[in-house]
Amino acid sequence: MEHRRRQRPAPQAARRSHRGLAPLGAAALLLAMTISSAGARVPAPAPAELVATVDRGDFRGAEARIAAALADPALPAAQREALEYQRERMRRIRLDFSLDRTAALAQLRKSIPDLREDEFDAWDRAGLIERMDIDGEPRYFKRAIPNLFRLSPEAAARRAPPVLPFNEGPFESLHPHHAEVLAAAGDGATSVAPRRLRVTQSLVVDADAVPAGEVVSAWIPFPRAIPGQQEGIRLLGTVPEGGQLAPESALQRTVHMQRTAQAGTPVEFSVSYELTVFARHFDIDPARVLPTPADAELAPFLAEEAPHIVFTPQLREFSRQVVGDETNPYLIARKLFEAVDRIPWAGAREYSTISNISDYALHAGHADCGQQTLLLIALLRLNGIPARWQSGWVYSDDEVGYDNMHDWGWLYLAPYGWVPMDVTTGQLASDDPALRWFYLGGLDAYRIAFNDAISGDFVPAKRHFRSETVDSQRGEAEWRGGNLYFDQWDYRFEWQLLPPGNDATSAGE
Repeated sequence: MEHRRRQRPAPQAARRSHRGLAPLGAAALLLAMTISSAGARVPAPAPAELVATVDRGDFRGAEARIAAALADPALPAAQREALEYQRERMRRIRLDFSLDRTAALAQLRKSIPDLREDEFDAWDRAGLIERMDIDGEPRYFKRAIPNLFRLSPEAAARRAPPVLPFNEGPFESLHPHHAEVLAAAGDGATSVAPRRLRVTQSLVVDADAVPAGEVVSAWIPFPRAIPGQQEGIRLLGTVPEGGQLAPESALQRTVHMQRTAQAGTPVEFSVSYELTVFARHFDIDPARVLPTPADAELAPFLAEEAPHIVFTPQLREFSRQVVGDETNPYLIARKLFEAVDRIPWAGAREYSTISNISDYALHAGHADCGQQTLLLIALLRLNGIPARWQSGWVYSDDEVGYDNMHDWGWLYLAPYGWVPMDVTTGQLASDDPALRWFYLGGLDAYRIAFNDAISGDFVPAKRHFRSETVDSQRGEAEWRGGNLYFDQWDYRFEWQLLPPGNDATSAGE
């Protein structure tokens, strides 16, 4: 899996110096959802017809509708905001679909010099080169060409040397750490093999992206304490000093900072902290799994959550074909996990440009980690199995030097409670069922969770639309003149594993 949704590569520094107990009960999550109400600046729903107009690439038609509606001075503020966001969504889609046919051909010929146009057209017709026709003009996704080599063995075989390997994380295939976790959990423990690490995450706004003298606000993700999963969180400092740490109740937790822009100088923000991350393993016996109890605390995790978790007719039909007449919740989950795992991974469009991510993952012919996870969550909920989101950043041992944004989830299985799932890492190549299905009921110890919900509220709230309306991994930035989108700033994730026993079980911040 390659780095998801990054606009520009982050600079590297030294050492890559450059992601027992149930993790959180349904009652605690529900309480946190109630408390965290400061506002996320996630756009209000727009009229379905307008959303569909944008989705099919009729931007001129959509703009005419928006302009006519906004001309009404009596238009309610929430409706005005929804319309303005669709205008912003079209702008973001144009940034993602930045290649015309000539540019896409030229980019592909860098890897396949003897490419014929009819070959390009065949891959295009097959949907292997992601395209959107905007006002009648074919526009290609800026990552469509590298994605093609993941989606088409034929295209991959045509590449001229040197052929670089795909960038994969160390735990996406069988690794000694997986066996370490199973051995440590042999006595029934569910939180094992802890790793202590120090992290600095930075957000750097481009010089002169904001006029000199204006105040820039930034929100950088920060982990919540989750018993048995990540503990001993200690804030070391922020740059500038005095960053505002959101409460534990914020399901997309951040540190908020402000700084005044100076002419010709990037505006830099960073957060440093330490924490201990545990691997998780639940030894699930399908024969012991019970139907989901009728519990009001689980109800939110069984419901649709528009716009990205919706039980469409197509989703229901896909579920029917996969699940068949199976009734055991764990075996249903395994069938759905396996089906979603078969969807090829490919680099993703910005999530804020997609009107229904689970539906997109079902039909696009490829999906990244968050898209696969939302699809699996939707399918599980449709089948009466509570499921919820989690995401953050994955990393590796220092000598490997790998890190990446990543999304995964949790499902509820009685009598075990909440157990993890990582459908993008998926099944491991092993004849041992415990290793093969490691990521349906287990997690490695090399991931930090920043988010326990999609589109969660920020504390303090943003004034303007978020750049990432679903997740929170890179951060957010704005000034009084508007949001700062991903093409106006960069981000870095720097980490260092600490020696065993270095405050590995301390608690609190």
